[in-house]
Amino acid sequence: MTIRCFGDEPGAMRDYHDREWGVPVLDERKMFEFLILEGAQAGLSWATILKRREGYRRAFDDFDMEKIARYDEARIASLLGDKGIIRNRLKVRSTVQNAQAALKLRDSGSGLVEFFWAFVDG
Repeated sequence: MTIRCFGDEPGAMRDYHDREWGVPVLDERKMFEFLILEGAQAGLSWATILKRREGYRRAFDDFDMEKIARYDEARIASLLGDKGIIRNRLKVRSTVQNAQAALKLRDSGSGLVEFFWAFVDG
């Protein structure tokens, strides 16, 4: 399925919402991607983030939590120079910290999917 980015044509925002955001997520990597994009969106518009979505996928190893959790200061500094993402130090660091927290959650016998769905009784 190809999802168009905002601004490509009228209705692109609705298309994203109806085909992707409005659909229950049961895949941990996809759930992590949404978590990171939500955090990046804070204070900005969805259009701003979705136009950079592919940049986020590239910069953050396709949202591979195991890889992101191991990012060191050099990798964080490199990301802060990446024009394909929002170059906010706190948002980049939160991505690394969220990956580490998600892995701890998984190690405890749960995971992001179970954690988030528990708030609405599955």
